[in-house]
Amino acid sequence: MKNLLFVLFAIMVIVGCRKDPFVTPPVVVDNSLTITQSVGIKLQSQFVTSEVAMNVKLDAGQNVTIKIFDIANRVVSKETMWVNSGDNILKVYTTSLPSSAYRIGLFDNNGKQLGITDFNKL
Repeated sequence: MKNLLFVLFAIMVIVGCRKDPFVTPPVVVDNSLTITQSVGIKLQSQFVTSEVAMNVKLDAGQNVTIKIFDIANRVVSKETMWVNSGDNILKVYTTSLPSSAYRIGLFDNNGKQLGITDFNKL
């Protein structure tokens, strides 16, 4: 009886530790974030208070750098991240930026600009 319980316990542990397949749900893109080109960047709104949704679209998954430039073209924020191929909905937080006009750019690992757009922080 002990052996049977031990075998059942061992089977439960083995089955319980099996890696479940991870299925990524498809990204649902709002009409205001739709990009028609194969690569690009688009903000949900050009007027921002504390945060704004952004669509980053690539033809292949890769590391990208997102830079925010001020009106004097100085980098005021920069972040590098992995982005999958297709549409990627990201949030841009702007609470620390003073009210002004800004430009947000998308760059690949080699520094090539993949897309750029402007926004106004209110």
